[in-house]
Amino acid sequence: MVSSSAFAQGAVDQREAKLRAELSQVEEEIAEQQVVLDVQKKESGSIQRDISILTSQINKAKLNIKSRNITIGNLGDGIKEKTSTIASLEDQVARGKESLAKIMRRTDEVSAFSLTEIMLSQDNLSDFFLDIDTFAIINNSLRTLFEEISDIKAATEVEREALDGKRKQAIDARVDIEAQKRVVERREDQKQDLLHVSKKKEAGYKEVIAERSKRAAEIRSTLFALRDSAAIPFGDALRFAEEASAGTGVRPAFILGILKQESNLGENVGTCNRLGDPASKGWREIMKPTRDHKPYLRIVNALGFNPDVMPLSCPWGNGWGGAMGPSQFIPSTWAIFEKQIARITGNSPANPWNPRDAITATALFLSDLGADEGGYSAENEAALRYYAGGNWWKDKNAFYGRGVMAKAQDIQENMIDPLKEFGQ
Repeated sequence: MVSSSAFAQGAVDQREAKLRAELSQVEEEIAEQQVVLDVQKKESGSIQRDISILTSQINKAKLNIKSRNITIGNLGDGIKEKTSTIASLEDQVARGKESLAKIMRRTDEVSAFSLTEIMLSQDNLSDFFLDIDTFAIINNSLRTLFEEISDIKAATEVEREALDGKRKQAIDARVDIEAQKRVVERREDQKQDLLHVSKKKEAGYKEVIAERSKRAAEIRSTLFALRDSAAIPFGDALRFAEEASAGTGVRPAFILGILKQESNLGENVGTCNRLGDPASKGWREIMKPTRDHKPYLRIVNALGFNPDVMPLSCPWGNGWGGAMGPSQFIPSTWAIFEKQIARITGNSPANPWNPRDAITATALFLSDLGADEGGYSAENEAALRYYAGGNWWKDKNAFYGRGVMAKAQDIQENMIDPLKEFGQ
């Protein structure tokens, strides 16, 4: 007779096999659409060509959405299976503990009998000693039982970790699907615009090209705000972020999302150690002496700066201040990364107030925090660690991660992606 657990496993296997077959078919269709897209790109420029390219991109995006949905369905089945396994293991642990407790109580009861009590007992003497022998055997088995329970606990923890990994994968896949949907909607709008223009003459097409070039120029010239430094054109910020991304593996939009979030926080930033500030707001008072004084003097002296007039962050709460530039690194932390920064940018010594160096420093730190793994979950956790360190998991800090991810999405979809679509 087939057990219920075996039957359930068979159903899961059938579901997984079906999903894998469907996923394989979708992947083949995606490859076919990519071939069509590549062919269209090689043809001479025309409105119809652009419409064909957009149609191919839309079809490919829709297939990617379908693929992701299949992946999430597969993950969902896996998560259900892991949850069921964990519940079963926990039930075994509970039953094992209950049985052990009963055995130990009964063993204690038998061991407590005195010889007089045994002789005066109405029970058969041989049966009594048989009970003792039985419980002695059980006692010898207790160690084995405890080891089995320990193994079950270890297996449970492994299952929990696997389940958490599956959960993060599902979240990342869902975020990707949502981004794909927005791409499809935007490209559908572009297709309709081109279809409208196609009813006109070539002059209308030239207007579309001119409008795209104008929009690309606007995006690149839009000022990107930075803490403790003058705002720079977005085109420069993107170039620096792409350079930093090549050296660290961290997504450019995410790097810029962090810096944009930082630029919108706290009036305490850059409001200490300025020309005219009182001594109480000078670097000697706001920095932790044993940690940051020496590296700060070394950094500014190497750059030829006056240490008494460089803008620094003021202390916040019960902590220390002294963070420098757009990436808000304290001197001792900057010292850890400055050689790596110089290797990427070529600026030696690295300058905390220089946008290019600051953007690179942010990327390096985020890479160390796991953002180079990519995906929503890894980036969100890296953002929280960037902001709150070991307290990243606390609910009170969640706003920072949400803010960074929203800004990164806006930068990716409304600034970086359009530049790519316009061929700029």
